[in-house]
Amino acid sequence: MRIVLLILAFLGIILFEVPGLIQKKYGRELVAFSAFLLFAFVVSLLQVLDVKLPNPNAGIEQLIKGVLAFFHK
Repeated sequence: MRIVLLILAFLGIILFEVPGLIQKKYGRELVAFSAFLLFAFVVSLLQVLDVKLPNPNAGIEQLIKGVLAFFHK
């Protein structure tokens, strides 16, 4: 039931946003919107299915520490 509600929510977003992008002929924006929406859908679906996802803060922290260490030396 949660999966069906998730799909309906994303379909609602698509039906609300995509026609305007198509009408205004915003091709690049439509591609970017679709990519972000697909990523958001996959992450949301994994979360609904109770799949343990890694915390993105840990990766960002490691990246920043590495960059700071590079510039500090």
